Amino acid sequence: MASIADSLTHQLDSLKLVDQPSVVFVDDTTAVSKLVDALDSLPTDKPSIFIDLEGVNLSRHGTISIMQIYDHVAKRTYLVDVYTLGSKCFLTTGSNGQTLKQLLESATIPKVFFDVRNDSDALYGIYQIGLAGIHDLQLMELATRTFSRRCVTGLSKCIEKDAPLSYLERMTWMQTKVKGLELFAPERGGSYEVFNKRPLSEDIESYCAQDVQILPRLWAHYDAKMGQRWREKVMAESKARVRLSQTADFNGNGRHMALAPVGWEYAL
Repeated sequence: MASIADSLTHQLDSLKLVDQPSVVFVDDTTAVSKLVDALDSLPTDKPSIFIDLEGVNLSRHGTISIMQIYDHVAKRTYLVDVYTLGSKCFLTTGSNGQTLKQLLESATIPKVFFDVRNDSDALYGIYQIGLAGIHDLQLMELATRTFSRRCVTGLSKCIEKDAPLSYLERMTWMQTKVKGLELFAPERGGSYEVFNKRPLSEDIESYCAQDVQILPRLWAHYDAKMGQRWREKVMAESKARVRLSQTADFNGNGRHMALAPVGWEYAL
């Protein structure tokens, strides 16, 4: 007969497996249909969908390799193989006739990005997807600051500073981040083309999945600190960022990308 200690150990191991977000690689139209059905059924009173993109020169001038979508309700991460599927991943219908493009363009389905500008530039420029219903986490961080709002902060710094992670989670995140950077960052001898190699390496898959899984914690952290006036400012500026990214002369590189929206630096 198993001891009480063995039973408790088994229960803890099972709990860990349940709590660990699952990762689904979406690389055919059947998987896309299932993804669309899953996202279409999510509650919309607050964001359930968190999104990030990886690519080579991620913009209208480059390519999208992977779209990471985190379903916060199911605790499931979808890695959509945009490089392989192309427009099929956005135009394939689910059982209700909806497509991923329609979900991304719906103003009534909230979706969270961190700095939506370059992602929107790529989606609109390559696949004619006009994002709507966007909560930009970078703007939420800026809105909740108690110090200078002159410049925005990058995702890694926000995770380091604000994400409510355990010590083990934080160490795992840092190790995964470093492994990924060594594979794709040119300044470390890597290449962004690793996002287009199939199958994805285990290190790149982990890198793609982990940040988007942390976004819900950052959203909850910042949302709890915002009043209604700042929420409205964030939503309005999130829309403005999407519109800006769709203009003919948008440039997603340069120092201007680090500046706060006009009027935010000294706003109360």
